[in-house]
Amino acid sequence: MKLTVVGCSGSFPSAESACSSYLVEADGFRLLLDMGNGALGELQRHIGLYDLDAIFLSHLHADHCIDMCVYFVARYYRHDGGRCDAIPVYAPEGAEQRLTTAYADIPTSGAMSEVFDFRTLKSAAFDIGPFQVRTERVCHPVEAYGIRVEHGGRTLTYSGDTGVCASLDDLAAGADLYLCEASFTHGKEDIPDLHLNGREAGVSAARAGVGRMVLTHIPPWTDGEQNLEDARAVYDGPVELARAGAVYEI
Repeated sequence: MKLTVVGCSGSFPSAESACSSYLVEADGFRLLLDMGNGALGELQRHIGLYDLDAIFLSHLHADHCIDMCVYFVARYYRHDGGRCDAIPVYAPEGAEQRLTTAYADIPTSGAMSEVFDFRTLKSAAFDIGPFQVRTERVCHPVEAYGIRVEHGGRTLTYSGDTGVCASLDDLAAGADLYLCEASFTHGKEDIPDLHLNGREAGVSAARAGVGRMVLTHIPPWTDGEQNLEDARAVYDGPVELARAGAVYEI
């Protein structure tokens, strides 16, 4: 598998990165994990506008899904070649309504579903193209899911947004690469069931026995280097900060 960090900023885009969006590729299939603010522009640095095969939305907060509204424009109003076929979109219940409300001026009430084939996420195991995936509900104020993606005996786990929870450790168990959020700072924010700090991400990685961890979804107001230091204090494996444009072979 090949993982490309399209965007990795949390809450809102930073000067260096769009919000959460990660491209996973194998066997010519392209799966996008989240499409937050600014992600669609950055995605075009890596693949063509219409080259995606499927999309996974971990939850329906804007910094993970709002660029789906502009992607709707690109797919629905495409003049060269006509309207795109519907692409599978795996998302929590209510995704179509949320995006329709956010766009506010779609031509018909069902226009979103003409270019997006919405498939409701639950805690389950299923296939997306060549990938074997498992999704589990994680701890966040809205319905949110982490995902485990397997291909060719290799595993990627993406936390989405979450507080500390057993389901996250389960998804990450033995993963070759653990793409884990670290929005908060240890000793500064202490809000349960919302986000992880660097230390909590490191503890999760250690418990799960992952091969490598990449910290992501760090907001512009959070010191990423501090989170990296806190993670390294409790996790002995290789760990680094996500950066836009980084590519990992898994």
